[in-house]
Amino acid sequence: MNISAVLLASHGTPGARAAEAAALDLCAGAGASLHRLLIVPDFWKGMMGDDWLNNAVTQSRFGTYVENQLARETTEDINRTTEDTKKKGIDFDFTVVFGKPSDCLLEAAAKKDYDLIVLGSPRPKGTEGYRSRMALEPVVRTLNTGLLIIPHPTRSPVKLSNQRTA
Repeated sequence: MNISAVLLASHGTPGARAAEAAALDLCAGAGASLHRLLIVPDFWKGMMGDDWLNNAVTQSRFGTYVENQLARETTEDINRTTEDTKKKGIDFDFTVVFGKPSDCLLEAAAKKDYDLIVLGSPRPKGTEGYRSRMALEPVVRTLNTGLLIIPHPTRSPVKLSNQRTA
């Protein structure tokens, strides 16, 4: 398999960072370019505090605070990946989108001929954090590109045995 262009969908969580590390190593080894798709899940749209903030001015200020915080975190995250790709000599670009993760991934994948798409696996049950899960069924049903899903860093690797029993 000749890999020259990789699409990485990542949002900075530990599982996504494991996928980033794998994509960086893969691109560096293959001389491939990396396009990072950072998806801000659409559940943030409803984070206006309207269930506990009692007037429109307070709700608007809170909404602005949330938007600014997301913008700051997104900028830091993209800057980190930019530095990582520079260190490894990888041609890099990115897109930041807002929406349902699976829809955004499929839309990005349709815009360019990627050789491989890299994702992190969902968090293990009981792990803290927002559950912005990608609906994998429509993704695997629709994609015509290879898909590599990297295990969450807290999961033990699966041991496969090549030994046959008589």
